[in-house]
Amino acid sequence: MDVIWVLMVLIGIGVGVAVGWFARAARASSAEAEAASATAEARELRAALERQERRTAEALERDRAERHEQIERQSRENAVLQALSPVRETLHRMQQRVDEMQRERTEQFGQVSEQLRSAQKIDEQLRATTESLAGALRSNTSRGVWGETQLRRIVESAGLLARVDFDEQSSITSDAGSGRPDMLVHLPGGTSIAVDAKAPLEAFLDAEAIPVTAVGEEAARRSALLQKHVRAVRAHVDALAKKAYWAGLDASPEFVVCFIPSESVLSAALAEDPALLEYAFGKRVALASPVNLWAVLKTVAFAWTQQEVSEEARTLFDLGNQLYDRLGTLGGHASDMRRAIERTVDAYNNLVGSLESRVLVTARRFPGIDASKLAHSESPGAIDAPVRRVSAPELLAAEEVSPESD
Repeated sequence: MDVIWVLMVLIGIGVGVAVGWFARAARASSAEAEAASATAEARELRAALERQERRTAEALERDRAERHEQIERQSRENAVLQALSPVRETLHRMQQRVDEMQRERTEQFGQVSEQLRSAQKIDEQLRATTESLAGALRSNTSRGVWGETQLRRIVESAGLLARVDFDEQSSITSDAGSGRPDMLVHLPGGTSIAVDAKAPLEAFLDAEAIPVTAVGEEAARRSALLQKHVRAVRAHVDALAKKAYWAGLDASPEFVVCFIPSESVLSAALAEDPALLEYAFGKRVALASPVNLWAVLKTVAFAWTQQEVSEEARTLFDLGNQLYDRLGTLGGHASDMRRAIERTVDAYNNLVGSLESRVLVTARRFPGIDASKLAHSESPGAIDAPVRRVSAPELLAAEEVSPESD
């Protein structure tokens, strides 16, 4: 039992020693593990600290670089701003000018809008007036008055005078019958040209109401109206040709002027029928618009002016010849007066000579006469200055013609 107990004690001691050893071994292992772990943590901390230090250094370096770059950028910006200062002032002035222009444009837009409204109102009034005028011109009486008024305005603007260079509504009688043209334009030399105003407007106004760009039925209707307008002009040409106004005028050109008081009316007819002009010439009718009639009448006014100048020159020539003849007559009278004066001077000198050489000498011999008083009396002197003769050739010619008389 003792042995067992001893064994058991020994076993217990062994177990205790083993347990203790194992416990110390376990603590040693744990301490080593903790030391290894601490060492690893220390290494990680040092690595982390190093990384942090590197990050901090890098951050500081970046901050210094950024501050340096910011300073440089600020310096560059200041330099640029300083260099761009004139540009900034210019841009400022430009901005002010742009603002002013914007205000002016706003005001102008307002004015333009107001003017557009006024123009629209005027356009409406003009359209109404045009429609009223077109309606009035569809009347034959109104068309005739309008044509005569246009004719008179053109004649007066060309410089011709009523009842001097032209007459209105003068009656003409010829083999073709009697007629009364709207105007007779007098030409230098006693001739005249008959002018009659015609205004074929009805078909023309209807055609003008259709646009030129019309197609289809509208285009055909417009063409038909223009053909009707051409026929109306031809009818006026035929009527004037039958009247033959030139036959009732003395030495008048054998044609009559058909005045169309609108360029567009005549040009529309000629554009539709180019042969219309030659047709009128064949009938001894000259189609005239305001432009070419004014040119013809201006030529007539110039011819009258030239004739007046020629008449004045002829009058001056006649007066010059008459004055020259009368100057010759006056020169003859001057010569007669000179000769009369010369005879008077000779008679006066003979009188003085006889008085001094004969009368006074005899008078001094009278007894009782105070010769001293007679000697002191002033005796008339002789005239020695000659009478001036004329020298002008015109007067000399008259003097040569005038006979000398003693």
